[in-house]
Amino acid sequence: MTTDYLAPDRYHIASQEDRCAPRTRIQIPGSFRASGMRSFSTVVHDLSLGGFCCSAINRLHAGSLCWLTLPGLEALPAQVVWWDNSLAGCAFENLLSPIVHDNILARWRGDSVYRPIL
Repeated sequence: MTTDYLAPDRYHIASQEDRCAPRTRIQIPGSFRASGMRSFSTVVHDLSLGGFCCSAINRLHAGSLCWLTLPGLEALPAQVVWWDNSLAGCAFENLLSPIVHDNILARWRGDSVYRPIL
């Protein structure tokens, strides 16, 4: 009997594909701050109801608390899930509202009418 399916590398790869919501590739400028660090400008490369991937030059450790601020929104608390080659994958503390998510995408994709969040 083989336990190859338990190999950590295979689990890591599978866990990155097992998402709670579909990701949308996008380019959104924002601000990112990890716990104990100063905020810095970033670009969000993909977004879902459950999290995001953004540029992060400094090494971030899995489990670190962080905050993402997008134009027109309050800081969104999240947790770093992975960091690799200047990219960070983070999970939101609370899922984004589908309305907020759709408004962000509409505003930054430019393919539909933008409705400000009141």
